[in-house]
Amino acid sequence: MNGLLPALLAGIAAMLAVAAAGEALAVGKANTEESAGGARAWLAATIEPLRRARREGYLPTSDERFRLALLFSLGAVAGGWWLAGPVAGLMLAVAAPLLAGWLISRGRRRYRRAVEKSLPEVARAIADCLSAGHSPRGALGAAIASLEGPARSEFQTMRHELEAGAPTTDAVRNLATRFGSPRVDAFATALLSQRLAGGDLAALLRRFAEGAAERDRVAEDARSATAQARFTGYLVVAMPVGAALFTELLQPGFFASIVDSVPALILVGISLVLQVTGFILISKLARIGVT
Repeated sequence: MNGLLPALLAGIAAMLAVAAAGEALAVGKANTEESAGGARAWLAATIEPLRRARREGYLPTSDERFRLALLFSLGAVAGGWWLAGPVAGLMLAVAAPLLAGWLISRGRRRYRRAVEKSLPEVARAIADCLSAGHSPRGALGAAIASLEGPARSEFQTMRHELEAGAPTTDAVRNLATRFGSPRVDAFATALLSQRLAGGDLAALLRRFAEGAAERDRVAEDARSATAQARFTGYLVVAMPVGAALFTELLQPGFFASIVDSVPALILVGISLVLQVTGFILISKLARIGVT
């Protein structure tokens, strides 16, 4: 009996140790999952303004811009350090906030272009509602049901203004003011002309839709005709960067050797300025505007 008691106590202690280890692992896993979930939530919340800028034309707040700049800077430091060392990482970290601002501006421009391209559809929807017996104010709210994408988001804002009691004229003018676009201004003028001069607003909106659709077709034809030339220009601008990355793959340490040489850094800086200037000029020459 005296010999069995220590063995029994040892077995109970082993069972308790196994249970404690299992509980510790479970708690550690839960904490790890909670931390990972928090990191994912922070990352999603940080990137969300970029998505909203493209989907809703959203302008991020100062705090949201700061978090985006911080995220891009951390990524630039890590990537630059891994590719070419700490100096390149710090240089990329300085440029990273500019990239974040450019992405926001690009998303807002794409949102604006999407709304402008949807104006013929919007004009037809409002004209159909007017033909069905709605008043101009009622047609603006009823037409939203047939819209999709950025146009629906933008005219949903207008409907909220109308439901809050804003005059129709003010709601339409607010739309034109938000965009500052000649095409949106023309659309707003067409909507407001009936209040000033009377006439058949539905027919006017249908003519506007036909004209706007024709302008879009002309612009698409022009883009198709110049697509090869634009691609060639962008390819020429991107070739030095691709050649440098390919050289780094073939001969690791190529970027580090450039960083260690002051004349090489000066030449690379000049070439980057010329490359960026060429890219901007090609983008401007290739841009096709339809008003």
